[in-house]
Amino acid sequence: MRRLTVDFIISLDGYGAAEGWPGWWGMESPEYLQWLDDSPEKSDPILMGAKTYRLMSAFATSGEPGTEALTDMPKFVFSSTLTEPLEWANSTLVTGDPVEAVRRLKQESDHNLRTLGSVSLCRTLLQAGLVDIYRVVIFPVITGATGQDRIFDGYPDVRLDLVNSRTFEGGLQLLEYAPTVLEGPPGTVV
Repeated sequence: MRRLTVDFIISLDGYGAAEGWPGWWGMESPEYLQWLDDSPEKSDPILMGAKTYRLMSAFATSGEPGTEALTDMPKFVFSSTLTEPLEWANSTLVTGDPVEAVRRLKQESDHNLRTLGSVSLCRTLLQAGLVDIYRVVIFPVITGATGQDRIFDGYPDVRLDLVNSRTFEGGLQLLEYAPTVLEGPPGTVV
């Protein structure tokens, strides 16, 4: 069975974006960008929801720098509102139950899987026990006044066991965890 990695970039206070701030909060260090470019995962299929698909495909079709590689990657888009054919190259629409679809993909895929954004899809897959690695890159900013897309709202309680970490220039912190969804706070489950 293949591995599923949930992948988020966040501010220190847990936001995935902030109004008026550029992508990566303007702090994408050359070292971090090189790590992304060298990643053996860069050809792995990407799972995303409709909102992320709309945003990223708009960036790609407008020629936003750095989106060329995303266009070439296989993408599975989970949506009940989008219709085929999807315009962004290498995108497959999945309209059924995402839990069953990802369970099947993990069994049948030739590659590991990863997510791009898609907060609610990631939350659903985590709750279903399908996430093997939970990776966050924390950017050293607090966006309390302008933050958007709080990542962890609505999540269950989750224990995270650290399996890898790295610090990039500029203070970016990569943290990879093996997640375990908890039935409740420690000591409360009988």
